[in-house]
Amino acid sequence: MQRRAFGRSGLEVPALGFGAMQVGDPNVSEAHAAGVLNHALDLGLTLIDTACSYGLSEERIGRHLARRRDEFVLSTKVGYGVAGVPDWTCECVAAGVDAARDRLRTDVIDIVHLHSCGTDLLDAGEVTRALEDCAAAGKLRVAAYSGDGPALRHAIASGAFGSVQASLNLCDQQALRALVEARACGLGTLAKRPLAGQPWHSGEPPQDAVHAEYWRRFALLRDQLGFDVDDWEALALRFAAYAPGVDCVIVGGTDPRHLERNRAAVTAGPLESLQQQAVRAAFGRVGAAWQGLV
Repeated sequence: MQRRAFGRSGLEVPALGFGAMQVGDPNVSEAHAAGVLNHALDLGLTLIDTACSYGLSEERIGRHLARRRDEFVLSTKVGYGVAGVPDWTCECVAAGVDAARDRLRTDVIDIVHLHSCGTDLLDAGEVTRALEDCAAAGKLRVAAYSGDGPALRHAIASGAFGSVQASLNLCDQQALRALVEARACGLGTLAKRPLAGQPWHSGEPPQDAVHAEYWRRFALLRDQLGFDVDDWEALALRFAAYAPGVDCVIVGGTDPRHLERNRAAVTAGPLESLQQQAVRAAFGRVGAAWQGLV
């Protein structure tokens, strides 16, 4: 697995990381979650991304990967969900970092994101300063922002963050310019949702609003590509993983075979130049006005 410098942080990340949302599902057995997490590391997916809102995810990472802590970069998200504390306050961010450290069974979390808060909260500065204080106290290495649209651009321009995470896939390319700018500023970059919920597998729009929108966009985009596609997953992953400005793409799942296929797709390298250009051009024709989806 190709490894890349993560901005000016001193960290290195793989081209493909593992998103641990689904292993936090309580319907997934503890033994299966443990197996998937360890298999991800064995495959070289040595960035693990989670959040306080991902069910049992942080606890399971702590239980099953603490003994391998020196093998991977750990990323999580905070800003809400602390009992008895108002969301999006200094106290909530600070308490959230401490709670995440406890659940993850680590003294230091490599990357901690403010999780998709708006420009107004970033402007107010309270949550940003709280994250900076946690970094100064040695509780985290990189203060980061996860989100899209104007708030993402504001976070990059603010100079307050060492990395950002944004949605990027065939159907959602609006963050590409922002990710290029982030890298030029020395920030690390993570791309989430590179498979866009796999809209090519569904004959009907999903009930989830974001994935329904991706499904709608994909139907329009597919007709514009101008070439046949045998493996949409591989195309989507190679597009996102080698897009300008991207250090690491994050893909989740609970099927070890899917992890292996994802790894094989990314290690195959970037798309052919003409395919990459065709994907960008197709989006430009039908998606220029589409907004990034948080």
